Amino acid sequence: MKNVKDILAAKGSKVWSISPHAKVFEALKLMAEKRIGALMVMDDKGRMEGIITERDYARKIILFGKSSKETLVSEIMTPAGKMFHVGPDNTVEECMVLMTAKHVRHLPVCEGEKFTGLVSIGDVVKAIISEKDALIEQLSNYISGKYM
Repeated sequence: MKNVKDILAAKGSKVWSISPHAKVFEALKLMAEKRIGALMVMDDKGRMEGIITERDYARKIILFGKSSKETLVSEIMTPAGKMFHVGPDNTVEECMVLMTAKHVRHLPVCEGEKFTGLVSIGDVVKAIISEKDALIEQLSNYISGKYM
């Protein structure tokens, strides 16, 4: 059974981030450039302040007629204290249950108070499919007598 540590090892630990003092427009440009749906919001000492997602933009800027060029990231981000997170030893299945139950697409990975990575719904689905494919392969080989 795969865990968060396995996902991070496979994808790497590079996480894109932005300052809470940046404009939302800057965050959107970075997300578009990197082809991602969320940015971690980090203070100048590298501490996790929160997360900003495309959903935050859609629900807190567009719907309220605000300007992304004038609004600060800190005004629309989900603060760290309200985020759900996992540890490196949580299983992929635990991540899927949490993401589904809480309707979130990104889970910060923390070891104690320290932020160490970010797992997306895409990462979790990919890991689950990989596990299922490996199991199917093993069962097919067993049935066909390949192990005899």
